[in-house]
Amino acid sequence: MPRARVNGIDVYYERRGRGQRLLFLNGSGGTLRRSAPDIAAFAEHFDVVAHDQRGLGQTEIPPGPYTMAEYALDATALLDHVGWDTCRVIGISFGGMVAQELAVTWPERVERLALLCTSPGGPVHASYPLHELMDLPHDERAPIALALLDERFTPDWLDTHPEDQQLVARLVAHALQPQAAEQVRGEREQLFARRDHDVCARLGAVTCPTFVACGRYDGIAPIGNGSAIVELIGGAELHVYDAGHAFLNACTEAFTDVRDFLLRAS
Repeated sequence: MPRARVNGIDVYYERRGRGQRLLFLNGSGGTLRRSAPDIAAFAEHFDVVAHDQRGLGQTEIPPGPYTMAEYALDATALLDHVGWDTCRVIGISFGGMVAQELAVTWPERVERLALLCTSPGGPVHASYPLHELMDLPHDERAPIALALLDERFTPDWLDTHPEDQQLVARLVAHALQPQAAEQVRGEREQLFARRDHDVCARLGAVTCPTFVACGRYDGIAPIGNGSAIVELIGGAELHVYDAGHAFLNACTEAFTDVRDFLLRAS
């Protein structure tokens, strides 16, 4: 069980695969256990380092509040721990926010950058304020979360799309799992850090090739937010897929496109 003392906390991480070095940054509430299939898919092509971010999974849950700068410093300190001066970086949703913060603060350490279903933040281009849903009863929160995940996910749609129905069932099963009070606190602290994310004025500092991907029906990080990232990072490329927030799992071509971009020589 590999652990590292980085940025003042104990971080649980995993390293697997071989090839180009890739830092994998997970989404809101995401843990290595939940993301194991995605990490395994990338590990077939890369030397992947991934960690439970502060407050989540098997990583320490320190006192809050947390900041996006701390999340980025955690990730950078982990790179130091494994001896990587530079690497490729993929950030999914919240992880994309951390990846942006990392890339604007230490642009020299990022070889290639993939930002998936994420936003640059600020008053105009923030992702949906998920922290506002935290205290709603499950029966009120669930239909809102479903529509945010994919704007097409009505009962009629799910009745005729069994793969999407299975995705929703997995998410609901996870949401209904009992959690200790400290786990709940860690997830809340992450959502409040996410609320304050804003790199719009700094994205011009990103110097590496950048791949930005969006789901056409994503209610959390809409296409306009991805387009804003592309406008702010010179030379960035935008890809839009016919899916929602979970397009990486729903569209085979999305994984292929991201993988091929990250494998290119810098």
